[in-house]
Amino acid sequence: MSTKGSALLVWLFFVHLAGIYLFTRGFLLSRLALSEATTCPDGSCTVPPTHKRAVVLIIDALRFDFLSPNPPQPSSSHHHHVLRLPQDLTATNPSHSILYDSHADPPTTTLQRIKGLTTGSLPTFIDMGSNFGGSSILEDSLIGQLGRAGKKVAFMGDDTWTTVFPSEFDPNMCFPYDSFNVEDLHTVDEGVIMHLFPLLRQSAPSWDFIIGHFLGVDHVGHRVGPEHPTMHAKLTQMDNVLREVVELLDEDTLLVVLGDHGMDRKGDHGGDGIHETSAALWMYSKGAPLTHPDAHIPVSLAPTRFFPGASAPHRVVQQIDLVPTLSLLLGLPIPFNNLGTIIPELFWHDGAGTSYARALRLNAQQIRDYLTTYHASASGGELDPAWPQLERLWEEIEAAARSGNDALLDAMQTYTRHALETCRMLWAQFNIVRIGLGLLLFAMGLAAGVVMYLRLGETKEKWEEWAAETRACCIRGVVAGAIIGFLVNMLLHRYVQGADLDVWDCVIYGAAFVSCLSVMVESPPKLSSFSPTSVPVLLILHTLAFASNSFTVWEDRVINYLLLSSVVPSIMTGLRAPKPRLRARILGFSALFAVCVRAIASSTVCREEQQPYCHVTFFASSSRPSPPLPVLLLSVPTACALPWIMKRFLRISKSDQGVAALVLPWVLPAVLLQGAGFWIIEWIDSAEVLGTEWAGSLRLARTLLGRGAMGTALFLGLSLWCLAPLCLKITTTSNSVPAQSEVHPPTDSAPREKEKREITIIGFANAFGAPYLVFWSTFLGLLYPATQLTGQLVLALTTIAVLAHLEVVDSVRDVRALENAFASKPSSILNGEALRAPGGGPAVTFSEVVPLALLALHAFYGTGHQSVIPSIQWKTAFVLTPTLTYPLSPLLVILNTLGPLFLLALTVPLVALWNIPPLPVKEAAAHVRGGSIRASLSIMLYHAMLLMGSAICSAWLRRHLMVWKIFAPRFMVAAASLVAVDLAVLLGVGVGVARIETKIAQLFSGMPRT
Repeated sequence: MSTKGSALLVWLFFVHLAGIYLFTRGFLLSRLALSEATTCPDGSCTVPPTHKRAVVLIIDALRFDFLSPNPPQPSSSHHHHVLRLPQDLTATNPSHSILYDSHADPPTTTLQRIKGLTTGSLPTFIDMGSNFGGSSILEDSLIGQLGRAGKKVAFMGDDTWTTVFPSEFDPNMCFPYDSFNVEDLHTVDEGVIMHLFPLLRQSAPSWDFIIGHFLGVDHVGHRVGPEHPTMHAKLTQMDNVLREVVELLDEDTLLVVLGDHGMDRKGDHGGDGIHETSAALWMYSKGAPLTHPDAHIPVSLAPTRFFPGASAPHRVVQQIDLVPTLSLLLGLPIPFNNLGTIIPELFWHDGAGTSYARALRLNAQQIRDYLTTYHASASGGELDPAWPQLERLWEEIEAAARSGNDALLDAMQTYTRHALETCRMLWAQFNIVRIGLGLLLFAMGLAAGVVMYLRLGETKEKWEEWAAETRACCIRGVVAGAIIGFLVNMLLHRYVQGADLDVWDCVIYGAAFVSCLSVMVESPPKLSSFSPTSVPVLLILHTLAFASNSFTVWEDRVINYLLLSSVVPSIMTGLRAPKPRLRARILGFSALFAVCVRAIASSTVCREEQQPYCHVTFFASSSRPSPPLPVLLLSVPTACALPWIMKRFLRISKSDQGVAALVLPWVLPAVLLQGAGFWIIEWIDSAEVLGTEWAGSLRLARTLLGRGAMGTALFLGLSLWCLAPLCLKITTTSNSVPAQSEVHPPTDSAPREKEKREITIIGFANAFGAPYLVFWSTFLGLLYPATQLTGQLVLALTTIAVLAHLEVVDSVRDVRALENAFASKPSSILNGEALRAPGGGPAVTFSEVVPLALLALHAFYGTGHQSVIPSIQWKTAFVLTPTLTYPLSPLLVILNTLGPLFLLALTVPLVALWNIPPLPVKEAAAHVRGGSIRASLSIMLYHAMLLMGSAICSAWLRRHLMVWKIFAPRFMVAAASLVAVDLAVLLGVGVGVARIETKIAQLFSGMPRT
């Protein structure tokens, strides 16, 4: 193996990991969701309720100034639109009505805000739970506490609620509506109205808690903006709804009206701007007063703030403060993970605030219990820097409680708010510095990779010398950069206040940045290496698509068109081919490639944003996760036919010999048939075709098949390849020929004969490519049982497409060699001179690898995946075991998700190996090593460019409505894809190519050069 070339790939992998590490630390925020729930059968963790029931009406995107008594001046000719009823009741009946500006923590998207409004926690984009659950809320919540108390919860409106609470609502009082269609301004609202008022009119309420989630205001904002006259009409409708609700409200019911978030000036939300985080909160009670007329609440407990453009400050609370407040007002325990603080006005039932002190003490104790449990968890190290301060503040509470002084309220309030700010710093803030450093490393790694790719093409047969020099340059740069980063970190923490970069951030960034800079400075490519024809148009178009949420959503279709477009240059070359055979090969295999690509595109799963223009074909239907009937019928024939087709491709070069004659007709069919059998039996089991009594036997059978398939591929197929990887058949024959005349012939008149040995090597023309294909097929066998039946058909089509592409590339090279030979030395063709000598250096071009890079993503989508968490196929976690087993189950899910990308990246060295003869040995070895590294660099650069594009768009659009639903998930897929691709090419070059090169060198080292 060429350690010099592989070392460059390892170094570039390090740069990619460094960029991903820094960017994700600044952009993707995470926390551990604890499963503990607050329980107190004796009622010691709650207070007597003030209301029996509650109606919570969420008007999506109800910004505070839509409900403010002091609205800002409009920024256009349109008048400002507000809800009048809350203002009227707050002014005329202040003890029964109270209005707040509530701060909604970013990301200000509905899913995250629902989590905050029900748990009192700070949801982030990645909420890590203890199982494979999707979007369901795994932690204690207000809804869960209502259920444990035997309360009946009714719901109507935005169906996001039924996603996070799939079984908590009363089935007879649950009416979800699709939330995605922004163009529809009225359907959801009218549905809420239709089901809300009959419940309010009941003489004996069958409910204890109603949630109504209106979407019209939000949709108007997205469609036409908050200052359009349509907003006035929608808010007027909401105002009329509230008037009727207030009229129907009884004296034992609390009304809560709020926005889950605000909206910016364009009507969007998702970021952390003040317009997006300022949501209205209005509470009204027809019976018991909400506030005490003689309450004198200290200013420190009741902060205010100015809404932009408002003429007066207004009372501000944290949106999550509603969770502990509402819980105690209804006599329920506060949810365990809550970080909110009770709203003092609603508990100050006397002049001294005694009842408030009791409620606040319960609130502070609950937050203390949560932080203590979190600190003791696996993720508790996050709290280590802040823990001494938190402990000190708690000691102040205990000291104030013992002394009985007036500082107790301030101490408890300080503790709860400091806890919130501490966790907010950990979980709910973008780190722009880390994001910027990560983006810079993406760009530097891309630039350094391009430099290495171009230099490999310039150095040709001297590429190994250049690789050795560049490797040394990388090592020097990594060491120097790490030292510089360490020193910079010391200076930052000594002289820069609030520097939010730890030592690892600086060391990793310094090592990656300086080494990239060293590569570009010490080994710059020549200007002649750049040409307009070498511009990767398809890659540029693919990357630019991430700036649009629509193109990102429909990337599976975009890739289909890009892939089909990539065939066009080959077809143009085929049409001008000088020989009919080459013309037929190029056009025929190009057509086969295009047919496979189009067939793969017929396998689809639909993400939510693609509805109603997408039809699920990967499964039997969108509601039935079983395979379609045609797929069931084709699964076994496909498992049998694919190895034969692969062998048939090798037969073109007569390289279906050696280990290929064992693995392809025997081992691989056994693996694929077992993999298909697993999912067929899984379908029989889940559909109860044989009845429930067979469930145990069927589970055992498919577990054995899953283990048998992977075991056969890994231990038998790979072992055979390791022992004898070559696909050659060598025969020796002896012939007797007359001896040549001698100067002194023997006296014996009988003629003397000489024995001549002839060695025949079958498979010589594809000595490198065929064994690598067998090596690759063992990993196909590993992925096959971890892929559902429709995905298995896609993998088969992908394999055929790869082989067709390799034949096209080989034939196109022959056409270009003929054209060059005719242009330079026409006689060389007639004399039979070789057209492509192995010693010509790395001949792989970026355009030859682009179809494989696109095909990897095409296979990802075709095997039933999308850039969203719901598309993860959790069934694959149980291929090898009937129950959840660590680490096998997570590894199988990763294999199923990233396996197509890994598998296709593993094929890339074949572009350099296919149909390359092994003689002369030294020149041929240099050719395949250099070509494999250049091909590997090409696919690494393709996916690195996609990662940089998705990261830039995610960072730039971090305030966009769809950042957490579209852009951030696509960045995560791009990051995971690049890691999978990098690992695949390192395995392919470092193990596959190296082993084949070694065995060929051993076999042919004693043979002559010609």
